[in-house]
Amino acid sequence: MSLKNLNPQFGVLLLFILAAGVIRVVLGADASMSPIAMFSPLGAMALFGGSTFAKSWKAFVFPLLALFLSDLVLMQVFNKQYAQGLLYSGWYWTYLSFVLIVLVGQVMIKKIAVGNIVAASIVAAIVHWVVSDFGVWIAGGTDMTTMQPYTKNMAGFISCYAQAIPYMRFFLAGTLIYSAVFFGGLVLVQGKKLRTAQ
Repeated sequence: MSLKNLNPQFGVLLLFILAAGVIRVVLGADASMSPIAMFSPLGAMALFGGSTFAKSWKAFVFPLLALFLSDLVLMQVFNKQYAQGLLYSGWYWTYLSFVLIVLVGQVMIKKIAVGNIVAASIVAAIVHWVVSDFGVWIAGGTDMTTMQPYTKNMAGFISCYAQAIPYMRFFLAGTLIYSAVFFGGLVLVQGKKLRTAQ
């Protein structure tokens, strides 16, 4: 395949998908489940997929595949105490949040620009926080202050979201920084391809 026929978006995404999974596993392998585990490339990958593969199944499959494979390693190798079957309780809420983040990328990053990427990253972090932590609350996740399941009332609901704020901040930081890498890498590849074709 010649350089002219390469799809730069596809190449950049494939290049980073392995790194995304490895980084997430490395950060999430600590059994204490500290907020730093959320500093991963997966939010950026979902935005990148949504932006660059706007009308393709690839926009959804690659981020969800990276999430699933890294979840599988984390739950079956490093954090078995949190596993319920292959994954963890309420996993589908997290996956729903990533589907929605892909849609955020499709809607908000029609043109690669710093403002678009920053705004989409903020929205992605909020979406992930709201959706995935609803799943934590509804599935009976552990309240870190009482070490008991969150109560199914407004106090438990508020406590769940409040305790998740540090995780949301790391998710936002990771999404911003890795988006700069993903989209910056794409711009560099496209520029190189254009120069080679001339």
